[in-house]
Amino acid sequence: MNRITLALLATVWLGIQAGQACAALPEAQAERLGTELTPLGAIKEGNAAGTIPAWQGGLARDAAPVERGFVGDPFAEDQPLFVITAENAEQYRENLSPGQLAMLKTYPQTYRIPVYRSRRSATVPEHVQAAARKSVTSVSTANDGNALRGFGESRYYAFPIPSNGLEVIWNHLTRYRGGSMKRVSAYIVPLANGSYSTVRMSDEISSAETVGNVGKEQLDTVLFFYKQRVLSPARMAGNVVLIHETIDQVADPRRAWIYNAGQRRVRRAPQLAYDGPGQASEGQRTVDDHDLYNGAPDRYEWKLLGQREIYIPYNSFRLASPSLRYEQLFQAGHLNQEYTRYELHRVWEVEATLKPNQRHIYAKRRFFVDEDTWQIALSDQYDSRGNLWRVGEGHMIQFYDVQVPNYAGQVLYDLQNRRYIAIGFANEEARGAEYGFASKLTDFSPSALRSEGVR
Repeated sequence: MNRITLALLATVWLGIQAGQACAALPEAQAERLGTELTPLGAIKEGNAAGTIPAWQGGLARDAAPVERGFVGDPFAEDQPLFVITAENAEQYRENLSPGQLAMLKTYPQTYRIPVYRSRRSATVPEHVQAAARKSVTSVSTANDGNALRGFGESRYYAFPIPSNGLEVIWNHLTRYRGGSMKRVSAYIVPLANGSYSTVRMSDEISSAETVGNVGKEQLDTVLFFYKQRVLSPARMAGNVVLIHETIDQVADPRRAWIYNAGQRRVRRAPQLAYDGPGQASEGQRTVDDHDLYNGAPDRYEWKLLGQREIYIPYNSFRLASPSLRYEQLFQAGHLNQEYTRYELHRVWEVEATLKPNQRHIYAKRRFFVDEDTWQIALSDQYDSRGNLWRVGEGHMIQFYDVQVPNYAGQVLYDLQNRRYIAIGFANEEARGAEYGFASKLTDFSPSALRSEGVR
């Protein structure tokens, strides 16, 4: 089935017209969650070919041993069904993104896509499933789609039954991240020859409703609080970024501050948005490349191209293993694909085109969003000449002990200078991500940055 047919079927399947996109849906639509659809709005059944299974509740909390925050691999015995290479890529073209085809062409000798049996491992806690159901009838868009109305009623998954591309992206932006999460991880930007140095970061993120003594003003206007501190190398250590991620970033722009350890000063940082350079990225990513996409959607026109079946990075437990050393993983051009895992899954395909009179280094972007998690799995970024420039991969992992779908790591490949940036890998750290930690509003105040930035 071609992409146009899938798009038409998706419209029928949703049972609503695009012109109703700004409105919440009736209760009859919410009743589909948990019956014909999963609790988060994915198609519950498998595909006709049997290559995508039905969703049966995701991984159990005790799916495998968990040590120091590192989840074990419940699928360790799986072997690749086949491997896609530059030589046989044409055979699998219909199930590959433009970015994947470009990577195979750019690195024909080394880039591989090992395809495994598809396993729908994702799930979230029951209270988050209930929040998604509440979103169906309570949440609508406002301010030309750039804000959410009624989101305080649910707080997660704004549009489990989306009708347009922007609503799909809103699901990625409002997805469940564990309530609160902190971790220490590596940012690595190899040169074209494969050499690299490691920048270690401490990250904390808390959804507004999980922060102690948070007030109504923050609940009404803030999606989450985020803090990032550089731990090493010494020349960068102590620099801290603080973000209050607002729900309407057009009327109420992202509130961002930065503490520079060398100057010992806290400053507002409006440049931490859109295509501003990302911290410790050596120019290899924009601010809104983080998480494969984040921030205000107002500079683009969003178009839903429909649903497709794509080989996406999934169940990347091996990639996140603490037994794997960085020198084994990071090589010239791209990750060592021996440690990756791809599976066939249904994704929502969304295209973003830069609006007239708006500015961004990416003139067009394309996102492939996993139906079960609403995480962006793949992203393609195009320059002003229409050339594919950068290719993003989000290697999904299910933290089954706390029922949180997340990334084992994110990678953004630059096809022009043949470099890449890898974010969020924690293989060599003392422990993995920690979820559900307690925080209070003062922890995310600008005045707290000075103490956070002590070297």
